[in-house]
Amino acid sequence: MQSKHAPLISDISSHLISSGGKRLRPLLTLASAKLCGYRGSHHIQLAAIVEFIHTATLLHDDVVDESDQRRGVSSVNILWDNSSSVLVGDYLFARSFQLMTEVGRLDILEALSDASAKIAEGEVLQLTASANISTSEDLYYKIVEGKTAALFSASMKVGGMLSNAQDDIIEALSSYGNALGISFQIVDDILDFVGKETQIGKSLGDDFRERKLTLPIIDSISKADDTEIKFWKRTIEDGDQITSDFDRALKILNRNSSMDYSKRIAINWSKNAKKSLAALPNSSIKTVLEELADYVVFRVS
Repeated sequence: MQSKHAPLISDISSHLISSGGKRLRPLLTLASAKLCGYRGSHHIQLAAIVEFIHTATLLHDDVVDESDQRRGVSSVNILWDNSSSVLVGDYLFARSFQLMTEVGRLDILEALSDASAKIAEGEVLQLTASANISTSEDLYYKIVEGKTAALFSASMKVGGMLSNAQDDIIEALSSYGNALGISFQIVDDILDFVGKETQIGKSLGDDFRERKLTLPIIDSISKADDTEIKFWKRTIEDGDQITSDFDRALKILNRNSSMDYSKRIAINWSKNAKKSLAALPNSSIKTVLEELADYVVFRVS
């Protein structure tokens, strides 16, 4: 992430590294490679590539969403500016593809390229669905499969590919990542309403204020009476919000059992993730991956 020609890249990179984060996606790559018996060193490059792609999307997201916090600290677009955030994000995307060529595997390059395209497609789809209270649950899943689950899936898949694992094992790893990513995103949607800012690394209610149609809101709208529909239309479609609207939204979500519904869906996806691992031999890493699927939903239990 260093650049001798553009010191700003190094400055922003240092800020991103020091701000922490779970580093979950690169850890999945390292885990899947080790699980499949890989003995080389390219899994470290792949883990870095995965994290670069993820970080690039975060830099772009913060500009699109006009966010002021990321991982509990001021976001790059606030400390520097939107242009810096976008351009350094572009640099990280480009750097990730440079690293991909060093691995020397066209199939892995194809898998990560596909994931990058799906992420962008998911973000654009979310943009077009934003502030539209007629957004369906099916469309929501298409968005999540793109912007979140695609990279989780690729993170697991490339570890198996690098290890030259059998096709059924690679498919199992990919399915695990996909299900884990969907569960992870639904939990994040829930935490936007009931989490702690130290836990989610951003301000509580950001998704609501940004008028995003998350699963709890979509479910609640499907059960809403006329008064509630007017509320969602004013706050989400029209963007006419006052400070007390967040608390009112939470009360509506609880009244319609939409938070409980979203938790059940997240748990089901977590179970699907664990089922995907059935084809893999028992090992300490497999156990950790099973526990990870439980941990993702434990955050809202």
